[in-house]
Amino acid sequence: MSDPIAVPLLDLKPQYLALKPELDAAVADVIASQYFILGPTVEKFETACAEYCNTAHAIGVSSGTDALIVAMMAMGIGEGDEVITSPYTFFGTVGSIVRLGATPVFVDIEPGTFNIDVAKIAAVITNKTRAIAPVHLFGQMADMRAINRLAREHDLLVIEDAAQAIGAKQHGHPACSFGHMGCLSFFPTKNLGGFGDGGMVACDDAEYADIIRQLRNHGMEPKYFHSRIGGNFRLDALQAAVLDVKLKHLNSWHEQRRENAALYHQLSEKAGISRNVDLLDSGDLQNGIILPTEKDGNYHIYNQFVIYSDQRDALIDHLRANNVGCEIYYPLALHEQECFRLLGYKQGDFPNSERAAAMSLALPIFPDLAPEQIARVVEVITDFFA
Repeated sequence: MSDPIAVPLLDLKPQYLALKPELDAAVADVIASQYFILGPTVEKFETACAEYCNTAHAIGVSSGTDALIVAMMAMGIGEGDEVITSPYTFFGTVGSIVRLGATPVFVDIEPGTFNIDVAKIAAVITNKTRAIAPVHLFGQMADMRAINRLAREHDLLVIEDAAQAIGAKQHGHPACSFGHMGCLSFFPTKNLGGFGDGGMVACDDAEYADIIRQLRNHGMEPKYFHSRIGGNFRLDALQAAVLDVKLKHLNSWHEQRRENAALYHQLSEKAGISRNVDLLDSGDLQNGIILPTEKDGNYHIYNQFVIYSDQRDALIDHLRANNVGCEIYYPLALHEQECFRLLGYKQGDFPNSERAAAMSLALPIFPDLAPEQIARVVEVITDFFA
């Protein structure tokens, strides 16, 4: 009898081995040039990234978090300003707002997409609101048409947190092309991941782009003359070289992730363990899971494949005991984090976000997953509920 198939949450080695000659050559070229900070390699990748995101400009920075920080700095967001966003996201979204002295104002999520519930935004807009920062969580875009309508009505800025969503689309338009600015992360686990930290700010406004280029380099222009106080937010040439090679393959990786997601749906429904998201409110999730939903008009790139289970923690133990990787994104909604208690929110304020934190679980979805590995994941989950 053969050993059961092991399924890691993520394995980047096959991707590297497939691209090894290209990647090694690109890195060797940078080393030979001895031009490591900004420069022509970064500019080449910025041009390719702007074209991919359908924006006029793309400015390479040191991380996705720094992309958010420098974008808001360029917009002048700071003390006394409010920025509306989601409490169910990675820490960097809200940490960036607070670090600039602004106040995050939370709006609960939609259970099906994990994204901000646009219908609840208008109720929290005040005369202090400067911006809306929707998060395209797990690779699916928030409702940008509705968000932009609200922003125009109230004269607000829009900053897309697309850290997990490069290449995601809505009605054919890519993430980062809807708001005043879009922010990307190239952390190694992202769909487009580097060999370390990296990020990008994409925008159409030439003035914003110039300010960001200045801010990322200590506010310096020309050399050793500083009209602004910026920071060290520069993208390394080595990261840009790696990312430029990978960008050419990104669309095919998206398609592989989408095929994997479709297979999860097919096998889970066949096994009778999948449930409709509407059952979350009824509380009737016994012996089943809720799979991710994709809204009409969206092109979901599945940076993560996140399910709901009311037996989440026991399911995790079962998956790991059977060599199936999984992860919780995220175990606490941000209003529940100790460092954000000063914002004055309490448990129960954002029930959908709190439920997601308590019940959600990410399963393997990376492009190089074999169909038999996905079948193994579904088999292990089915055995758990049996």
